[in-house]
Amino acid sequence: MRALFLPPVVLLASMSLMVLLHRTAPLLELWGRPSRWLGGALVLGGIVVAQWHARLFKKLGTNINTFEEPGTLTREGLFRFTRNPMYLGFVTSLLGLAIALGSASPFLILAAFVLLTHFWYIRVEEQALLRKFGARYVEYQRAVRRWL
Repeated sequence: MRALFLPPVVLLASMSLMVLLHRTAPLLELWGRPSRWLGGALVLGGIVVAQWHARLFKKLGTNINTFEEPGTLTREGLFRFTRNPMYLGFVTSLLGLAIALGSASPFLILAAFVLLTHFWYIRVEEQALLRKFGARYVEYQRAVRRWL
């Protein structure tokens, strides 16, 4: 059951819901075709950032699963600037999709994903990191922002 709530699964479900909402209940058209290029670039950029850090976790031999014990604490890659580069990549991709679709309704799903990530996924992970790494993680929290 937890597999259904893993962040990549929720990301894909969110993307599907965004497209569905745009097609069935667009609420308000915000802009036209030119913004699709910007949106597409953000989708691609977000996926690149998330995949880069997923590969970094694999290289380091650390756990990527939100609901399992963390393996290592790293400051490599964008972890020097944000404690959550993979989530930032997911949110960037969803923002890009919302921009590319061009209506207001997809932004509702984006907001829901950000809230879910901020108040659930990140909190679960932070508690696990605090239990495992203690003062080292507290120092990292002080030095590096949660998002940007």
